[in-house]
Amino acid sequence: MTTQITKNIDTAATALQSGKVVAIPTETVYGLAGVIYRQEAINDIFRIKERPLANPLIVHTHSADSLPEFALDIPEAAFKLADAFWPGPLTLLLRKKSNIPDNVTSGLDTVAVRVPSHPVTASLLRELKQPLAAPSANPFGRISPTTARHVFDYFEGRIPYILDGGACSVGLESTIAGFENGLPVVYRQGAVTAAQIKAVAGSVSVKTASTNTPKAPGMYPRHYSPRTPLIVTDNVKQALADVKGLNTIVIGYSKFCRDVVVEKKIVLPESGNFEEAAARLYSTLHYADSINTDIIIAEKFPETGLGSAINDRLMRASKK
Repeated sequence: MTTQITKNIDTAATALQSGKVVAIPTETVYGLAGVIYRQEAINDIFRIKERPLANPLIVHTHSADSLPEFALDIPEAAFKLADAFWPGPLTLLLRKKSNIPDNVTSGLDTVAVRVPSHPVTASLLRELKQPLAAPSANPFGRISPTTARHVFDYFEGRIPYILDGGACSVGLESTIAGFENGLPVVYRQGAVTAAQIKAVAGSVSVKTASTNTPKAPGMYPRHYSPRTPLIVTDNVKQALADVKGLNTIVIGYSKFCRDVVVEKKIVLPESGNFEEAAARLYSTLHYADSINTDIIIAEKFPETGLGSAINDRLMRASKK
């Protein structure tokens, strides 16, 4: 199979309608997409990604108005969050309707749904008039892709098309919020922070503990990982001393990292903006993983706002 990078939405739509798997851009990361009602496409997503069958997929749809097509007993808080953050990087985990195939939800009684804001995929979903399952377009556990080239490097010859929408603007997977007793619970941190959810819904709790039996995507202990060993630390100086003699690259954000003398270094974010740091995080990890390096040292971010989501990705990426 030849893999083509294309900007033609009609080409991608035709392939998806025929049951093929196609990579698509979203504002968060690129997704490996298939129509949820085409069983062969869903099976191919798990096979191509080498994704555990117990790890559920997210359903992508064109409008918040379609939410009742997928879910039952939708809490009032879910409608408030959809109104505030859709289209955008928030996924809602809700009790599923019987029309949602079990292999999309890994047999769970809940379905994860979101409305992406990327204009290319928004147009694609409107043209298809069918929802897409679209986990990140990377082999399971590897660094998520934020450009079409990342996807091509992973899956050349394994999928027919990659729909090119440029670099992803958010760069971290969506926040996943479910509901317990009608109140929001964050199961995966992302670009929409817990504080933002609380401001809309009046309440939120965070339950992002690692597990090999997840109720939502992104909860596996090891995830988003480079092949190069990664150390996450709040003391870069000590970490450098601990790996003295090894070929090392440092990724950081603080004034100390800007001033530290080391041959290979990337400072995130140069503007002091954590949104910029999140948007560049995965592309930076891809770069660090592609050069001749023994160890990647990443500086922990402050545990506030988007810093918590960045740290979550770094910590899971560093697990052995």
